[in-house]
Amino acid sequence: MSDQENKSEERKAELEELKELGAASALGGRHRIFCLTVIGEIEGHSVLPEQSKTTKYEHVIPQLVAIEESREIEGLLIILNTVGGDVEAGLAIAELISGMKKPTVSFVLGGGHSIGVPLAVSAKRSYIAPSATMTIHPVRTNGLVIGVPQMMNHFARMQGRITDFVVRNSRISAERFTELMMNTGEMVTDVGSVLSGEQAAAEGLIDRIGTLSSVIEGLYELIETG
Repeated sequence: MSDQENKSEERKAELEELKELGAASALGGRHRIFCLTVIGEIEGHSVLPEQSKTTKYEHVIPQLVAIEESREIEGLLIILNTVGGDVEAGLAIAELISGMKKPTVSFVLGGGHSIGVPLAVSAKRSYIAPSATMTIHPVRTNGLVIGVPQMMNHFARMQGRITDFVVRNSRISAERFTELMMNTGEMVTDVGSVLSGEQAAAEGLIDRIGTLSSVIEGLYELIETG
């Protein structure tokens, strides 16, 4: 097979990866990086309707392992525009990202809501677009809930895991995060807070405001110093 045919096959594989998994390898820049997108709703153990935009955790988890083990890829860029989704699936992905040795940078573009908050802070450096927002609220569930103390304790423990993770991976305190999460004066039919890009950075939840070019430059910086 000629070099031209090899390049054509590689290009087809990249396009298929982008189409099926929302991910792409960017090997033509100063450093070889991988771009992973987390969009729509994070799908966990239950399959969401076909008309919903989803990020499937069974796709993302093996991708992260492959990125960490790859000799070609030097850094990972995670672009987030998510409404949240399955709590355990989102937290599992966030834990994997936070445990990677490779340089990682997250970029909240549009929204990083609910379980998207731990995902945003899981990278070694986090950015947010000025126009993006992040919604912080307590753990919620759909369907039948048995109103007994054991169920309330279960929700409290799950919320504690999320809070602990966010605090460990950002500069916000547990007290301030809980205050924002239990705010009753902002959302009409719910408790919680909606932070703008500037507010998220000022609260220490996100490291800095950024654009695509500054985010990529930040990832290059981590690769070169790292």
